[in-house]
Amino acid sequence: MGDEHRSLLNAGKEALQAGDLAAAETALGQAVVQAPDLAEARLLWANCAARQGDVRQARERFAVLLRQHPGYFRGWLEAGHLSRQLGRQTELMHFYRTATQVAPLHWEGWFSLACALEAQGQWDEAAGCYHRALPLATRAPEGEAVAVSHVHRQMAKDRLERGDAARALESIRQALGLMRVEQPAPDVNVVAALQIDLGDVLMRLGLTDAAHRAFEQASAATREEVLTRLAMQSFHHNLWQEAQDVLKRNVALHPDSALARWNLAHSYVESWQMDEALQTLAQAEAMAPQPGAKSMRASIAGRLGDADTAMALYRELAQEEGPESAMGSSAAMSSLYSDSLTAEQVAELHRSLFAALGQGARPPHEFVNAREPSKRIKLGLLSADFHHQHPVNIFMQPVLARLDKSQFEVTIYNVGVAHDDQTQLARSRVDHWVQATSWTQAQLARRMRDDGIDVLVDLAGHTSHNRLVMLSQRVAPVQVSFLGYPGSTGVPNIDWLLADSVVVPPEHDHLCTERVYRLPHTVFCYAPEAEYPYPVYDAAKAERTLTFGSFNNVPKLTPHTMALWAKVLARVPGSRLLLKAPSFRDESAIRIFRERFEKLGVDASHIEFRGPVGLADMMTEYADVDIALDPVPYNGGTTTLQAMWMGVPVVVKQGNNFVSRMGASFMRAAGLPEWVADSDEAYVDIAARMAADRQALLTLKAGLRARLQAAPAWQIDAYAQDMGQALRAMWADFCQKSAAAS
Repeated sequence: MGDEHRSLLNAGKEALQAGDLAAAETALGQAVVQAPDLAEARLLWANCAARQGDVRQARERFAVLLRQHPGYFRGWLEAGHLSRQLGRQTELMHFYRTATQVAPLHWEGWFSLACALEAQGQWDEAAGCYHRALPLATRAPEGEAVAVSHVHRQMAKDRLERGDAARALESIRQALGLMRVEQPAPDVNVVAALQIDLGDVLMRLGLTDAAHRAFEQASAATREEVLTRLAMQSFHHNLWQEAQDVLKRNVALHPDSALARWNLAHSYVESWQMDEALQTLAQAEAMAPQPGAKSMRASIAGRLGDADTAMALYRELAQEEGPESAMGSSAAMSSLYSDSLTAEQVAELHRSLFAALGQGARPPHEFVNAREPSKRIKLGLLSADFHHQHPVNIFMQPVLARLDKSQFEVTIYNVGVAHDDQTQLARSRVDHWVQATSWTQAQLARRMRDDGIDVLVDLAGHTSHNRLVMLSQRVAPVQVSFLGYPGSTGVPNIDWLLADSVVVPPEHDHLCTERVYRLPHTVFCYAPEAEYPYPVYDAAKAERTLTFGSFNNVPKLTPHTMALWAKVLARVPGSRLLLKAPSFRDESAIRIFRERFEKLGVDASHIEFRGPVGLADMMTEYADVDIALDPVPYNGGTTTLQAMWMGVPVVVKQGNNFVSRMGASFMRAAGLPEWVADSDEAYVDIAARMAADRQALLTLKAGLRARLQAAPAWQIDAYAQDMGQALRAMWADFCQKSAAAS
């Protein structure tokens, strides 16, 4: 090959490594034109197409490469990697098996085949391939040889990504054992990286004490990327202070790194230390431009209750980044908190943000699923949130336990990063579990189609880790939005929204891009599986200072809400307000909200701020509240139902869209319509009237849980049946329309 060809190839390599895919595409394409028989150029060109998301082009380029060079090991191996990303099981097995045939002494072929076989449950053959890879690792050609511990580390990573924590633990322990005797001894950062993996696995298995020890040992790392990853994993497992300590050490070790300060600023935001976050962000920006600065400032604004500023910043970012930007979801979510937008404006914003996503989507009639209305439905649930304390987990666990398995074959597609005993419980309650955290949109979509999912229920909406871009292109004949997002998503090709007749009455259908299916009682059934002892509401409770309360996140404390609550406190002299939220671990947040209430004429001594505690402890704190106050326009959901369960009635205002009518749904379902206001004035009147008769209030509180348990909306067995009937009706509707169109 001449110097010109070599120059183009090297330029393409460098651009690919730097992430400049356009430059890589140009250089590698020219290299292929000038040297069409050069295998390395064709391989990099195929990989470039794959990284750009052009799957069709990547597959075509691999096909040409392998026809020209049938003995090229790296071509077969990386074609297998692409097929694996796409979820094409038959193809990837063919590619990996061929790789082992053309290069039987190369460890990577056997290793990749072992991983693929394990993913398909072919354990015996997988073990054989794994053990063939191990001794070959140190004998590979110069530049490709690796320590045997490296192979075990890679297997642990693969197993962990598939959610196979027990087998991942086995591989990690083998790797750690070998590291103690391998020469040269591994760098401290290599060992620390493996200790992070060990801690993650142990947390998933519920071995928290051992996990904490592993994370502690990992803190000996000195490399910036290792310390950053340790902090990230600590955050994922709610080890907030430990994570922050690691990031502070990272800044001390790398004082000239803008990224180290950026990560510390992000940790401050996550732990609600807003003053420190802004100061550290400014330090990072002084060192180098920070592309994510606008997003961080939007997040801070939202967390401090300034929804309109957050929404405006997120909309700017969405416009800059294009229709698939995650900032669109952040803007949509922020709009639900806005005091200034009407329900129609919120709906229009959602439509405008996401309309373009539906272009080129797969039509429902192209799916080959058997259109039998009465068949056992293949039901997919898409979520990142089956873990302790998350509302999706709280509401879905009892449903999973009761869904009729003769009617539904259930698969959970888990795209989350948190794993605990609740994750394992959800896994045990369904037929199939697909761990898809690291999967691409294309890979997950292919897997869902291969699984033949009939009805896919998205449990995320516009919340974290969502896959709405994938859903907008349609991955199942019937797609449903439920639970994770309190309203219409605005995303094309989501067919149904599960609701009830209060949160979305028929006259509000125009606010939804989805068709609305109304459950007969209330949209969410609260049936906690944990035991929360009911408070004793004795005469002493009627003698104490009347305490209003809210256990809602800070973004819900909008200016409108705070003004409303200030009026309530003024109407009930001597009363106090207990506010509990994650942000109130931060003194700066407490100061800001105390000052806001003072400007509204509220004596600061009448407000108590409490930070976060564990769920069981939080539930006991409801005994300190006499009457809960629902925020507007974003009502409490889980928190309102938890308050009611613990004997605390809630003053609610019935608004004009899903998110502002949840409280009304719950209180009406409990047979307490007198607690539902239709205006700000009525809200204040209800709060004052209910506070005035302490004995009647005490009587209601003493019997509130029993009242709920007797109400239809709290009958979880019937609710699960209603849910099943809803999903069956949606499937039957699709079958009927398909038959009519054929």
